[in-house]
Amino acid sequence: MQTVAQPKSLWGGELGLIAVLGLLGLLCLFIAARTIEPAYAFHMGLGVIAAALSIFAIFQRYNARPSEHPPLEIDGLPNYNFGPVKFLTLMALFWGLAGMAVGVYIAFELAFPDINLAPWFNFGRLRPLHTSAVIFAFGGNVLLATSFYVVQRTCRARLAGDLAPWFVALGYNFFILIAGTGYLLGITESKEYAEPEWYADLWLTVVWVVYLLVFLGTLYRRKEPHIFVANWFYLAFILTIAMLHLGNNAAVPVSMFSSKSYIVWSGVQDAMFQWWYGHNAVGFFLTAGFLAIMYYFVPKRAERPIYSYRLSIIHFWSLIFLYIWAGPHHLHYTALPDWAQTLGMTFSVMLWMPSWGGMINGLLTLSGAWDKLRTDPVLRMLVVSVAFYGMSTFEGPAMSIKAVNSLSHYTDWTVGHVHSGALGWVAFVSFGAIYCLVPWLWNKRDLYSLRLVSWHFWIATLGIVLYITSMWVSGILQGLMWRSYTPQGYLEYSFIETVAAMHPFYVIRALGGTLFLLAYCLMLYNVYMTITASERAAPVTQPSLQPAE
Repeated sequence: MQTVAQPKSLWGGELGLIAVLGLLGLLCLFIAARTIEPAYAFHMGLGVIAAALSIFAIFQRYNARPSEHPPLEIDGLPNYNFGPVKFLTLMALFWGLAGMAVGVYIAFELAFPDINLAPWFNFGRLRPLHTSAVIFAFGGNVLLATSFYVVQRTCRARLAGDLAPWFVALGYNFFILIAGTGYLLGITESKEYAEPEWYADLWLTVVWVVYLLVFLGTLYRRKEPHIFVANWFYLAFILTIAMLHLGNNAAVPVSMFSSKSYIVWSGVQDAMFQWWYGHNAVGFFLTAGFLAIMYYFVPKRAERPIYSYRLSIIHFWSLIFLYIWAGPHHLHYTALPDWAQTLGMTFSVMLWMPSWGGMINGLLTLSGAWDKLRTDPVLRMLVVSVAFYGMSTFEGPAMSIKAVNSLSHYTDWTVGHVHSGALGWVAFVSFGAIYCLVPWLWNKRDLYSLRLVSWHFWIATLGIVLYITSMWVSGILQGLMWRSYTPQGYLEYSFIETVAAMHPFYVIRALGGTLFLLAYCLMLYNVYMTITASERAAPVTQPSLQPAE
């Protein structure tokens, strides 16, 4: 008996998204026609183009897809949705190159000020472009990619939603595009790590809510009764960043036809909100999210279970509780009440314990597998990232102590501290995760070249050492020169003398960043060759258990 094919029609989600994108595109077109700000009109024009391309892509997908929804399982195995993960991984690699290249350029701008090219390519506009590109573009795409991968694998369930994961992936990168071009065009709220203006913030809020729903929906449909600890860290990262974003970016636009807005907080309240946001962006974006990566990829690569699952739970709850209170240590010796400064310092010092508990848990996961460090440079990179995490989380609480902070704050010591965590911890654990993900996602037997990974590791490590040591010396020298007085009670050095004294250290810093960028280019080549030229893996006949799942 011949079966009659079901007529194909647009699904409810496709129709709804087409309607929303159409309305947003018309709104952007209306604003672009009415605004008198060229940069704002440019962004609205990008919104029109993005909406039109998205609607076109939905119809193209409709023409190519079958009439039924993708099955959750095929032959009893989870039908994972790795398409968005692949896209996010590639975007992370792209934004990493852009962000690191800009970082190297502005490092040379500080060493050689004549290469500042006004207005678009001066330090003031490129510096937020660099920080946002490496933190939110590179780091954010890594977090989205790994979270979408890990939550599927540890739950043995397909990502919730059909178009929703793609909306998150594409919508987040559109936010990055708006934010980055806005900095170059002079559109900024002038808030550290929160520079995008009100309309970009609104768009990110929508994308982030959908991200939370996709993650929660996947957890809800899980086949495993236990929620793996990495998912706890991802969930804390998603929820807390949403809270921080809404609190710190509460603003009133001048008009729907203007990019300018005014923050509802003022004075010391604004400063308190900013550094409650700023430090917890470090705590939950650059720490909790990447600890989730550590808790999945280190055991997976070492082929060992987590050293202590109980310690991982203690690590999670103590870190989550303590970190949220540590922001005021950025405001020592300011108008912030002294009790609030002391509270931030106290909780910062207490953070040393759970942070090192997590580091010890990650390192001891290699018990019985330390020999792998000699032969597996990917695991070596992951383990060294955990060591950098331990070093940064010792230095940070020490710098929060008022007596130390009086010397270190506003100096290059802070820059060195930030980059020891950013390059040694965040970047290295991200590189290790990407080196693991690429063969898995593209079904390759292994990376194209482990030797290139080893070269990447050593060149990048040398770059980090040059960077952070030069900034440590520079920062301490700055602090000592600024607090040096003559017998008559006058400052011994003028400000320009302290700037001149920094020149050799700025050159070393720029060279260290250049080495790190060159090593990253080796990674890009290795990934490209892995995807295009490496041998395909044998087909998997049954699901393999993951360590500690």
